Amino acid sequence: MDQKGKILIADDEPDIVEIISYNLKLEGYEIFTARDGDDALQKAKVHKPDLIILDVMMPYKNGMEVCKILRSQPQFNQTLIIFLTALSDEFSHVKGLEFGADDYLSKPVSPKVLVTKVNSLFRRIQKGPDQEKVLQLGELRIDPVQFVVNYNEQDISLAKKEFELLYLLASKPGRVFLRNEILSQIWGTDVIVGDRTIDVHIRKIRQKLGLDCITTVKGVGYKFDLSQ
Repeated sequence: MDQKGKILIADDEPDIVEIISYNLKLEGYEIFTARDGDDALQKAKVHKPDLIILDVMMPYKNGMEVCKILRSQPQFNQTLIIFLTALSDEFSHVKGLEFGADDYLSKPVSPKVLVTKVNSLFRRIQKGPDQEKVLQLGELRIDPVQFVVNYNEQDISLAKKEFELLYLLASKPGRVFLRNEILSQIWGTDVIVGDRTIDVHIRKIRQKLGLDCITTVKGVGYKFDLSQ
C-alpha cells in the first residue's frame, strides 16, 4: 500500500498510541511516535510530519506548548495539528485554536472518528485553495501556490487554516460570506468545530497582518474590506 502521508503521534499513554497507530497504519499512513512534549518537538524536526496528533496533557511540555512552539517556526506553518484531549470545555478548545490547532479528538478515542478526521484533513491538504490565482490587493499579496502572504513588502507567517480563510474572503472583496459557508469551505462538512472557531482565526489574521481588513457583519458573517 502506498504511503498517504507522515503522522507523528505524541501521547504518554502507550495503549492510546497503539490504538491510534494501528488504525492509521491500516489506512496507509507512515507513523512516528513520541512519549512527551520534548520528544514530540525532536521527532517533528527529524521526520517533518504532515500531521501531528498531540495529547494536551503530556510530561515536560503539554500539547498546547508544543503546538505554540511549532507554529512559531515557518517550516511547521502548514503542518496539520490535532489535539487529543479529555478536556471538553469551550475555553480549552478556543485556547487550542489560538495556538494553531486544526481540530480535536476526544478521549476515549473512537477509531472510526479518528480515521474520518485524519482522512478529511489530508483531503483538504491535497485539494488546497479552490483557485491558484495570486491575489494583489493594494500592498497585500496572497500567493496560494507557495502559501505566502506579503504586506508592505514584509512576508507574514500564517497557519494553513488562517491562510485559507484569508484567501477565501480576499478572493471576493466586499462580499459577505456567511458563517456556515466559511465553515463548510475551510473546515469541511465532515469536521465538527466550535462556534468560536472562525472568530479565533479572524482575530489571529488581524493581529499578524496588523491590518483591520476583515469586517464582522453581526449575525451574518464576514467580508474583506481594505478601505477601512
